[in-house]
Amino acid sequence: MICWNKKKEERYDNVFPLSSFYISKKGAIPRGYFFSRYNLSMPELAVLEPVDYLVIGHVTEDEISGGLRLGGTATFSALTARALGLRVGIVTAANEKTSLGALDEITVVSAPSNLTTTFENVYIGGERKQTLQHQADMISFENVPNVWRTASIIHLGPVAQEIPADLPNIFSPALLGITPQGWMRTWNHDGHVSPCIWESAETFLPRAGAVVFSREDVGGDEELIEAMAHQTHVLAVTEGDAGSVLYWNGDRRRFRAPELEEVDATGAGDIYAAAFFIRLFTTRDPWEAARFATQLAARSVVRVGLDGIPTQKEIEECLMEVF
Repeated sequence: MICWNKKKEERYDNVFPLSSFYISKKGAIPRGYFFSRYNLSMPELAVLEPVDYLVIGHVTEDEISGGLRLGGTATFSALTARALGLRVGIVTAANEKTSLGALDEITVVSAPSNLTTTFENVYIGGERKQTLQHQADMISFENVPNVWRTASIIHLGPVAQEIPADLPNIFSPALLGITPQGWMRTWNHDGHVSPCIWESAETFLPRAGAVVFSREDVGGDEELIEAMAHQTHVLAVTEGDAGSVLYWNGDRRRFRAPELEEVDATGAGDIYAAAFFIRLFTTRDPWEAARFATQLAARSVVRVGLDGIPTQKEIEECLMEVF
């Protein structure tokens, strides 16, 4: 959409009406108009800057003892990309009352929704039991601002079937990364989550530059993993504290994780994915990307929730270490 500033007779590109979504960001104001839902006196227009890393998917509220905390692939992956020095954007759908304070340094475009996707995660014997309490509205690819459609890395990260099953030809990233867990899970009337067939796999796998999911996402089905590896360019499968397995160019290689005391594994797979996509884009070396992502994600489990986002020291350690 293009709008004009009638007072100054200036034209602004990449300007969007806020009736279709709200934008939240704290910090430096981009040039041109910028709208924050905390400042209603500003014009109902927003100019967005380009980003290097765009993640599309629901932010979530995760139920924990004592309340809710922000989570979801969009949150963990975006914060990891930000820690790695990239300009980051999120396209999501959530209730406007959901606190996005943890994403202060990231521009968030959110379609309005009566609910925010909410999960309860319980870990028993190293296995996660997950319940979907609430589901936000679907995300349309049309919600993605034009200026973000050419981001270097576009990461599709659904968590609850919220992204359409078809991929229009409106994106032109250098790397399309996909974490399909939200397409690979279903839930019953009580919200109990279980694996399901990824119905749109044949649409997305050939077009992806890299795909990351967990062995848990496919119920440990080795034949399915092998089949998907043959349909896409690069496939990384995370295996919790065992590390990850990478499939590329007809080869398969395992990357062991360091032995660290696990406190909270929530978000580790999302941290892995962002680290993997970024390192792959930087080096064009899938083996190195898997090594780096495995090491960085392993360090995240020693802290709780978003505190597990990589520190600069951890990033430097993982960049330097060779195994």
